[in-house]
Parts: sequence; structure tokens; C-alpha cells
Amino acid sequence: MAERRRTSAWLRVFMGVVFVFLYLPLIVLVALSFNDAQRSVVSWQGFSVRWYGEMVRDEAILGAVGTTLTIAVVVTVIAVVVGTLLALGLERYTRSSVLDGAVYFPILVPDIVLGIALLSFYSIIHLSLGIRSIVIAHSVWGIAFAAAIVRTRLRGFDRSIEEASLDLGVKEIPTFFRITLPVIWPGVLAAALVVFTLSIDEFVIAYFTAGQTVTFPIQVYSMIRFGVTPVINAVATVMLAFSMLLIVGALLVSRPRNAPAPTEDEVEAEAEEELMPA
Repeated sequence: MAERRRTSAWLRVFMGVVFVFLYLPLIVLVALSFNDAQRSVVSWQGFSVRWYGEMVRDEAILGAVGTTLTIAVVVTVIAVVVGTLLALGLERYTRSSVLDGAVYFPILVPDIVLGIALLSFYSIIHLSLGIRSIVIAHSVWGIAFAAAIVRTRLRGFDRSIEEASLDLGVKEIPTFFRITLPVIWPGVLAAALVVFTLSIDEFVIAYFTAGQTVTFPIQVYSMIRFGVTPVINAVATVMLAFSMLLIVGALLVSRPRNAPAPTEDEVEAEAEEELMPA
């Protein structure tokens, strides 16, 4: 018993050290974003929110944020739609380890390699760099992430409910929207939140494929090259809070729900309503 208690105590100490190593820099960053110092960002000179005001009044930052949000929304829509259909195809109709590897390969490729490859490809097909090229680049790995997340939701889905709907004469598309989609919706929403977050945070691929377009991470990089300022700390804090909010939202909506899936009787009633002439 004493041996077990000593082991447990050491594990707690080790876990505490790991958490301090991971989160102490973030805590310091957030604290320094409220520092009133103008020159030295590490010398505390009082509490102030002035740098958040400076950030909001910076037109370059606001323009970069608008561009990034536009790209993230378009990428999310493309990735979720294509990724959900891809997950359905891989899970229901085509089981192939080769196809699985091909779909998830963009996730495993280093960002700098993928960025260089996409830049070379755009040069070959003479595609001008800008918002369009960034959207295509982010969609490459966004689709892979969306397919992986939605597919995990599909694996716990009872197909007999779909089969009951199809046996009663309801077509596949109405069955998908009335039966399948409501059940896998938490996975679809989680995929959308993850892809949206990753698109906002992504820097390396956007840096290679942006051309003259300035996204929010690129704007932050251009500001930090001249030294860390309190405004940079404020920008990083807002970005951190927004990313954490989206990730927590993705975790919450992807949790298994206690609400039961529709029964076959409910599906039959839905099918009869669908087939009933107006």
C-alpha cells in the first residue's frame, strides 16, 4: 500500500511539472498582454487594457482578420461537405486501406512540404496566388480532417434504421437528410469547428500560397519580426482564446449523447408520411 501511494505521489508531481511546462508560458503571455509598459514587455508597470484598444484600431490587423475569417468559412463549407460524403463512401461502400491512406496522407505530410508542393503546382497550372489559392490549399487537409472526424461518428451508427427507411420506399437522399444526418450531426459540427480553427491558425501553407494576400497569422508574423510588443501579446491572447473556444465547442458537440437514435417504428411513421400523397 505504501509503495502504491509513493508511486501515485510521484505521478502527481510529474503530471504537475508537465502541466506547468505546457501552460505557464501561455499564462505569462496572457498576463503580459495587460501590462501597461510601452517598451519592455517583461517589466510589469501596471494593469491596462490599452493594447487591446490599439489592436482594435489597427486597420492592418482588422483587414487580416477579415481575410482570414472569409477563407476559414469557405474552407469549412467545402471541407465539411466533401469530407462528409467521402466518409460515407469510405465507411459504407468502399473499404480499402489504400484509399484510407490516400485520404489521410495530407494530414501526415509536413506543412512546409505541402506548401512547396502546392506552390509548384500553382506555378505549373498558372493559378494566381491569393484568397483562391489559400482556400484550395487549406481544403486539401481540411477535407481529410473532416472525413476522419465524421467517419468515427458513422462507425457507431445503426444501419438497420437506414435500411428500414429504404425498405419502405424512401429514396436514399431523403433518408440521408431525415435519418443519417441528424444522427451524425454532432460529428459534422465538430469537424466544422476543427477545420475552421485550423484554417484560422494555419501559417506555413498560407505563407507559401498567399501571394500578396495577408492573413491574420501572416500579419502577426510580419509584426513580430521587429520584436515582441504589448500589442503582439494582446493579439496572441485573443487568438488563443478564440482557438480554445472553438476546440472546446468541438469537444462538447462530439461527445456521445444520451438521446436514443430513432426507432424502426419512428422510421416507418416518417416513411409513411414521406410517401403519403399530398
